[in-house]
Amino acid sequence: MVNRVAAPQSTGTMRRWGLSAIGVLAATLALTAHAGARQARPAHTAEAVAPREAGEPIMAIVSIKAQKVTFYDAEGWIYRAPVSTGITERETPAGVFAVIEKDKDHHSTLYDDAWMPNMQRLTWNGIALHGGPLPGYPASHGCVRMPYGFAQNLFDKTRIGMRVIIAPDDPAPVEISHPALLVPNAQALAAASGRAETLAREAADAAQAADQAKQAAAASSREATSLTTSLRKLEKAKTRADAELAYTDKLLAAAKTDQAKARAEDLKQKAALKATDIGTQLEAAKADSKPKLDATAATKDATKAAEARKAETAKAATEAKLALEPVSVYISRATQKLYVRRNTHKPARDGGGEVFDTSIEVPVTIRDPNRPIGTHVFTAMAQNGAGLRWSVVTIDNGDDAKNALDRITIPQEVLDRIAPTALPRSSIVVSDEPLSEETNYRTEFVAVLSNQPQGGFITRQPTADIVSRDDTYDDGYGSYYQQSWDSQPTYTRRRGGQNYRPMQQQGFWPSW
Repeated sequence: MVNRVAAPQSTGTMRRWGLSAIGVLAATLALTAHAGARQARPAHTAEAVAPREAGEPIMAIVSIKAQKVTFYDAEGWIYRAPVSTGITERETPAGVFAVIEKDKDHHSTLYDDAWMPNMQRLTWNGIALHGGPLPGYPASHGCVRMPYGFAQNLFDKTRIGMRVIIAPDDPAPVEISHPALLVPNAQALAAASGRAETLAREAADAAQAADQAKQAAAASSREATSLTTSLRKLEKAKTRADAELAYTDKLLAAAKTDQAKARAEDLKQKAALKATDIGTQLEAAKADSKPKLDATAATKDATKAAEARKAETAKAATEAKLALEPVSVYISRATQKLYVRRNTHKPARDGGGEVFDTSIEVPVTIRDPNRPIGTHVFTAMAQNGAGLRWSVVTIDNGDDAKNALDRITIPQEVLDRIAPTALPRSSIVVSDEPLSEETNYRTEFVAVLSNQPQGGFITRQPTADIVSRDDTYDDGYGSYYQQSWDSQPTYTRRRGGQNYRPMQQQGFWPSW
């Protein structure tokens, strides 16, 4: 509930001092002018909880204009509180974000170990929701400060991936229906869970078979190494015996006396026997080792096949599991592309957050591509019979939300892949903006409005490449369309004094 007051709280105190109405008015005007010198104070927002049982938060909307945050579940708003956003030149960026990490007792690495309790991170370059002091006006370095108790009570109610919308104005979700919004298939949804379990078992069996094949190959390789070593020793011994036999021939040819010839003949017979004996051993060892060496080659082939099966089943199991997760779609007028990702819930191996997959990146057709389309966040709030009930939040005016959807043609192959198992919390974001370079493998989609000040965002260093793309991080995942973020065309535009660079690939990109 918004509690609007006509004057600063100190006015009541002045009344108690017995000031006249004129004096009160003058003092109020002076205080208001002083506050305006720092930054205009928004109407005060009191902490509030909806008068009903709250469900799980699906999204949060931060209003920079009203200096408040509102959390929504499937039925409407559930929690509301005042906030303090960024100051001039360190403004909180308006745009589309999601919670990517939570830390109960966070301390800033940028600002002298400042305490940021109950931190819920939105970008890896330092934008977050957290508890902090609220002076009644913007005062942060880019984060969104919430009341300490409010942040504490909220911390355990949210999940990684929850949508956070930071708006320059004060929007609220509006229900919407449109043919372009994802419509699940009841049979596909019913079969999805069973399919995921079946494929998970197949993947586990394949992984176990691959491990057994690897162990058998290792044992066979050790035996082959031992056999090879023995053969090499015998081959060297045979070479030396042949050399000795050849030497006795020279001794015999050089002998001048009968005694010398007899001695040379004796040495030759012994050398011949030795060479023959070693030759026999060598041939027997070769005959004995051949099937074993052939078996070693076979175990290597079997291991390769088992590893391929392991990768194939792991990919299928992952895809089936992620089909049970809400799907996020981002459509950019700037790049004329559509992107899809889901949270894998796998912890990032380089520390902090979870891995978000990006399995689809395809061109998309937008009618009148040179005309602004705005930034609209469509969210599936709940099941609605066999379908989904959707809402939309518009944070940057361009086209009307329904008209924006009318202008977009989503490839049918994409719809066939993601729509049948679409669930509540799924979303479609339509925007004039390209994805921010802060979008990486440990984030959901990050997009900021280029016509709004972003001081607290652009003054921070972009997240560095943390891991390189390599098979050691792949876990058998592949790419759906084998296109990289680097394939985005160069897109640089200036709105409100801000420049955008095309999104760059950062780190590992698994698929589902």
